[in-house]
Amino acid sequence: MADVTDGQSQWEFSCDLEVDYDSEENASMVYAALAVDKELQPDKVKRDMTVSGGKLSVHFEAIEARFLRASYSAFVDVLTLATKTIEELGQGMEL
Repeated sequence: MADVTDGQSQWEFSCDLEVDYDSEENASMVYAALAVDKELQPDKVKRDMTVSGGKLSVHFEAIEARFLRASYSAFVDVLTLATKTIEELGQGMEL
């Protein structure tokens, strides 16, 4: 559950995701690719992303579990695609 200190109790559900890319450059590329997609229902789901030490950290908050699940699931699908693309490009560059 999210810690609510500002009096708003609507953001009742939260989760965190962290992916270690072992490279600040790769983490930043994935961040840049994913940052352009904003939440479709920002009044129901919030997503905050940061990059530090080669790690992409994502924090989700939602008013209902189903919105959190849908947002997280869609995000992981795109994250997987971006990660595979980075891996493929990286392999092609190691000539």
